Amino acid sequence: MASDNFEVTIYTDGAASGNPGPGGYGIILMSNGHQKELSGGFAHTTNNRMELMAVIVALEALKYDNCRVHIFSDSSYVVNAVEKGWIAQWERTAFKKKKNADLWRRFLKTYCKHQVQFHWLKGHAGHPLNERCDQLAVAASMQPELPEDKGYLLSIESGLLM
Repeated sequence: MASDNFEVTIYTDGAASGNPGPGGYGIILMSNGHQKELSGGFAHTTNNRMELMAVIVALEALKYDNCRVHIFSDSSYVVNAVEKGWIAQWERTAFKKKKNADLWRRFLKTYCKHQVQFHWLKGHAGHPLNERCDQLAVAASMQPELPEDKGYLLSIESGLLM
């Protein structure tokens, strides 16, 4: 289903304790006066994977295609990869020797369905929605019996550490 008029504002954050270690992501979706929080975590992962996972899960949660989306993130890694066009080069080289290739491929599948603009926020600078996403991410990373981040484990096995 497409919606050219549907506008969404998304705040995201990712966290990992130990990097690698247990990690989590936090998301706030806002549209038309409604707000929804999402979070999740993994037993062994990295902060960059969780930053990217937050964006992916947020975009995958949208009910309509072709939404106008503003994503606010404190991740220079994610924001610069998209806004500076790094991901286009990575895609042209089939993500050869690139970290988090599994997540970047997943990202591209949902990113192309929308009109997305990224906005970088300085992390831990007191922005209430960014701070809330951080709280969600940290809390998710501390949950018992977290699932494994299979993409991270496969990257270790293949010798491409995150």
